Amino acid sequence: MFKRKVYEVPLPTGRVMRLGERTLVMAILNITPDSFSDGGLHSDADRAVEAGLRMAEEGADILDIGGESTRPGADSVGADEEMRRVLPVIERLAGQTTALLSIDTYKAVVARAAVARGASIINDISGLQYDPDLAAAAAETGTALILMHTRGRSREMYDRAVYQDVVADVSRELQEAVDRATRAGVRRESVVLDPGFGFAKRPEHSYQLLARLSELAALDRPVLSGPSRKSFLKQALGERPPAEREWGTAAAVTASVLMGAHIVRVHDVKTMTDVVRVTDQIRSAARP
Repeated sequence: MFKRKVYEVPLPTGRVMRLGERTLVMAILNITPDSFSDGGLHSDADRAVEAGLRMAEEGADILDIGGESTRPGADSVGADEEMRRVLPVIERLAGQTTALLSIDTYKAVVARAAVARGASIINDISGLQYDPDLAAAAAETGTALILMHTRGRSREMYDRAVYQDVVADVSRELQEAVDRATRAGVRRESVVLDPGFGFAKRPEHSYQLLARLSELAALDRPVLSGPSRKSFLKQALGERPPAEREWGTAAAVTASVLMGAHIVRVHDVKTMTDVVRVTDQIRSAARP
């Protein structure tokens, strides 16, 4: 059982996100036609807002709202279209739920607009590699900033999935992302790190990262784990569509919490909230 450090992550308007006393659940709310698991389910604002409110009722602490599919191989979306999809949803949810709102984007212009409408977290899959201005946007707005590990763009990332030691290499590259952020004025205490399961990683790399997730604690930042329905689960489960990987996801979420993750990012909020609550109880019972 890995001991988990408690962090206080500052948010806009003086709020604080306290991480480590219990595991927070981040719900995936994709407003896209082509996301790998739920593309098209919430493609209009009314359905997306309804889904977000339901996820909050089911236990989501954070709603992670995205307007561009980030699955490997996905086509990019222009900033104007991305904002057309996400901004009305963020604005409406900000007035109807106390759950924290996160904007899943790597574009500074989208992030700034989302924060202006109520988002308090920026979730960047590129680790500040795609848009150099995104760090400045985070610094100026005072948001929390999630930095995920990846290599290259979506269509080339698997070609770059070559590691000497995947945990050491990912840790080093995440530290480089933290350095990019702080050089641009982001406070170090605002940063959360995500190892990026499935991004520029073969299945064996994702399993190694999950098994050794506790080693990321050496970076001294909170850790987000996002294994939900990912394709690496097929190595254990066999070929099956994303929606049928929930039991595998439950195992990966359990392992994530036991190995020290502060946040888990999931599709099935109701089920995974139960998984997280039981696993947190196990963690509590194991404390001296």
